[in-house]
Amino acid sequence: MEQNTPLRRDRLTWDVIVVGAGPAGSAAARACAEEGLSTLCIEEHGTIGHPVQCAGLLSTSAFAECGVSRRSILNEVSGARMFSGLGGELLFDAGVTKAFVVDRGLLDRGMAEKAADAGAEFRLKTSAAGIRGTALLTRGVRGREEVSYRLLIAADGPRSSIARMLGFQRPQVYLAGIQAEVPCSINPRCVELHPNASPEFFGWTIPVSPNRARVGLCAREHAKEYFDSFIARYGGSVLHLVTGVIPLGVMPQTCGHRTLIVGDAAGFAKPTSGGGVYTGVRSAKHAAAVAAACCSAGAFDDEHLREYERRWREDFGRELDIGMKALRLRQRMTPEEIDRLCRALDNPDVIRTIVEHGDIDRPGSLLRKLALKPAVVRAMGILFASEVRRIITG
Repeated sequence: MEQNTPLRRDRLTWDVIVVGAGPAGSAAARACAEEGLSTLCIEEHGTIGHPVQCAGLLSTSAFAECGVSRRSILNEVSGARMFSGLGGELLFDAGVTKAFVVDRGLLDRGMAEKAADAGAEFRLKTSAAGIRGTALLTRGVRGREEVSYRLLIAADGPRSSIARMLGFQRPQVYLAGIQAEVPCSINPRCVELHPNASPEFFGWTIPVSPNRARVGLCAREHAKEYFDSFIARYGGSVLHLVTGVIPLGVMPQTCGHRTLIVGDAAGFAKPTSGGGVYTGVRSAKHAAAVAAACCSAGAFDDEHLREYERRWREDFGRELDIGMKALRLRQRMTPEEIDRLCRALDNPDVIRTIVEHGDIDRPGSLLRKLALKPAVVRAMGILFASEVRRIITG
């Protein structure tokens, strides 16, 4: 039936078309519209913010980057507790809010509303079906359309259809994530981390309130089996279940063919936490600045687009590289080594360092300082500390 629908041509040539209305897409659409560019954002789903595919824990810096009201905030977190699973425990609390637990549906819709207020147009239930020259072929509630653009911004997530259409090499690693919201008694100020719940990443318990938490983990393989084992300790009642995919390892090229790739579509999720909102929104703002410059100059060749790569690499590229190396080191660690590390970190001097220098979005500085701590060197050995220092220095 759809194949017989005539292809309509949109009457406009948009300065920018953004594909995807998650945080990165809406941030890109807003920033482009604020630059005075005619901006269209398409979203394949009928409701922005659904389905939810995120743990919903944002650092205060990440939330600030979103530029929205506090309406989506459900809880504020100031610390964390790590359980090795073999007896080792670590607790630290900064005493001030370090992260927000948010309703991602409300957050995403708030960001889209800000973009619309700035002048961006949104079309829901509209997906990218192909690219023909400088026109995006779409299908959805308006039928099949051919929409012309000057520049394309791909914010369409881990399985980016735009990146595939243009032949970009994809991120290195994909993790499967599963999370359930469950009733349980928990300290509302502390996130719980369980490294050995998943040997390739970690498990988490994020407090929504004193009586409710989000319990989840990520893994390359056997995620469902690890998750079933992990969540069993919380009883059988599940209030909400979500699944998703996290791309790790930045794709080799994030621009070209009149296209800039942002957020999870580019593999910008942080390897140390899996979070992608901070880097996604930051990359979107860099993309919008480059889009404005290109539209002003009428220059859309790859050489001009490479300014986007220069910008994001200078901003957070080194942190992503450090995070990927740290993840590989973590994946080589045995449960016993993780237990030893957990016990070594449970030291007053080390905890002070974590509280003072810990930054979920930019972990490089903290890793560098921890590798120099005598308690860590004694527990894990000189070779371990040396390897951490090599990760930091590149």
